[in-house]
Amino acid sequence: MQQASIQHKIMVVDNEAFVVEELVEFLHNQGFSCLGCTSPQEALACFMENPEIDIVLSDFRMPHINGVQLVEQLRLEANPGRVFEAIIFTGNAETDDVIAALRADVADYYQKPLDLKQLLLGLSRVIARIEKRGAESKIKTLSQNLRMLSSSLSDICNGIAPVDTDTRNACGTDGKSESQSDDKDPSAKLSPRQRDVAKLLARGLTNYSIACELGISENTVKIYVSQILRIFKLSNRTQLALVLDSGRSLQPV
Repeated sequence: MQQASIQHKIMVVDNEAFVVEELVEFLHNQGFSCLGCTSPQEALACFMENPEIDIVLSDFRMPHINGVQLVEQLRLEANPGRVFEAIIFTGNAETDDVIAALRADVADYYQKPLDLKQLLLGLSRVIARIEKRGAESKIKTLSQNLRMLSSSLSDICNGIAPVDTDTRNACGTDGKSESQSDDKDPSAKLSPRQRDVAKLLARGLTNYSIACELGISENTVKIYVSQILRIFKLSNRTQLALVLDSGRSLQPV
């Protein structure tokens, strides 16, 4: 953990100053670079001033906006291509709060008082996820640049004027709109974590096995399965497994 933690910076957000101080001190002792904030407004400013922050630990219940709303605001404010993950913790975990966190694609959530050992394990998983997303983002950017270069060369060779940028962004290489593509491939609507669950479903794993594989609770897996079924418009996981096993529905988006 020590070597990996040096490469990552954490922002801790909680309206209770003593919680922030204790967490920051603990994480510093674990080798993390860490900043603390006692309000969502301070967190927004800190996040924008420190582009190296890639992990956000936030309390759910805070004045003005909650932790999930803060994470969504950070995503809106973040520069394109910036990769970060969020973990939510709360003293009173209600079902609606958990569902809101999952819909916001929060990496994980914990209940207060925090089990620091479990938190460190969760941070290890989050770091692995960040590094994977960072690699995927670089590959995606490279692929887009190569496609644009290929298209430009083709236009030059054929003497055709370059396609308008807005049109190129709205359509795929076959000229179909994103909405048409999404209708034919429901997996395009899956979040990264829903996609992880779907891949394990395709392998025939049970909810318990998926929970162990991804390091999340079995109840969390059930919620993800329900969301995936709704996206694919299927009634049970057997039908879903058959569709996913075909391989067509989990091609990279």
